[in-house]
Amino acid sequence: MHKSLSSSESKCCRVCVSLGIRSYSIIIGPNAMEEAVIADHIFGHRLMVVTNEIVERLYFETVVQNFKDFQVDKIVLPDGENIKTLEGLNVILSALLKGRHDRTTTLVALGGGVIGDVAGFAAAVYQRGINFLQVPTTLLAQVDSAVGGKTGVNHALGKNMIGASHQPSIVISDTMTLKTLPKREFAAGLSEVIKYGLIADKCFFDWIEDNLDGLLSHDSNLLTYAIRVSCQIKASIVSQDETEQGHRAILNFGHTFGHAIETFLQYRDWVHGEAISVGMLMAMRLSVLLGGISETDFERLKVMLKRCGLPTSPPRLMTVQDFNLNMMRDKKVMGGQLRLVILETFGLATVTAEYGASNLQKVLTINCVAQ
Repeated sequence: MHKSLSSSESKCCRVCVSLGIRSYSIIIGPNAMEEAVIADHIFGHRLMVVTNEIVERLYFETVVQNFKDFQVDKIVLPDGENIKTLEGLNVILSALLKGRHDRTTTLVALGGGVIGDVAGFAAAVYQRGINFLQVPTTLLAQVDSAVGGKTGVNHALGKNMIGASHQPSIVISDTMTLKTLPKREFAAGLSEVIKYGLIADKCFFDWIEDNLDGLLSHDSNLLTYAIRVSCQIKASIVSQDETEQGHRAILNFGHTFGHAIETFLQYRDWVHGEAISVGMLMAMRLSVLLGGISETDFERLKVMLKRCGLPTSPPRLMTVQDFNLNMMRDKKVMGGQLRLVILETFGLATVTAEYGASNLQKVLTINCVAQ
């Protein structure tokens, strides 16, 4: 059972991602940027901090206090998903080359999921791989994208189809950064927190449901706990299947539907967590049709997402055909067969191609008509 929280929860805590020689820690809590000994995870004398124009103004000076004994360069990218492209990647690589950075340089990703993904990909491919640190400043990045080593960029024909697995040497998740996060971005991050309860821990889902008002009001104790449990779940899954050959794919619950929405919208208008909100509901509906989930549990999720202010229906102009086209460009398509993540029961997910084509089309029809 998930416990009630004491004031001690507001202190920084540590979660380990166990991957042998690539193991690393996630430091979580208020003022983690100041408390973590980041210098221990830098192997050379030069750093390149990659951030965006909003985060640079808010947190660059705080982070750079950890690097007084190093030569620090920075790249400030525009805010938004549109920088998560091959063009955005090239901006980082060009700066590294122009600055004559070598294999001893450490790259620091300071920002949300977009910055972490594109900067991590740059670290993965520059001189065939350099050290990098993740300093995520959004809830979504702290519970999901900064953990696990997935890096990459989007393409007009599909989301996250170009990338590499490259683990950071440490993740610093400072919950104080969430105070400056726009309400919409914060809610989008909660969609990923909710996902962990759905796929792996029903008691955690119950806890989120009971404490949602406190989470929405940025209670520091509740946030630290929610991030820690989310990271523990993800770390356990990643430790079993680092490069997503099997079990790790359950982390993509709702993402095939959600990525189709993002691709349809050309990565504009909606943020990632909003698309995942709708995607999880569609995956839940499919799980209801397959008998693993009750209608009551489906409604519980829908009510929770609405309480967060998240969308529960696809974009109005999106058709069944749009979904079918974009879903077939998903990474989980193998041999022409689309695999989907469903819930066998509440808190237990699986990846399967045995969902029935008619059931999938029924889910798409319901969602594209009932708006």
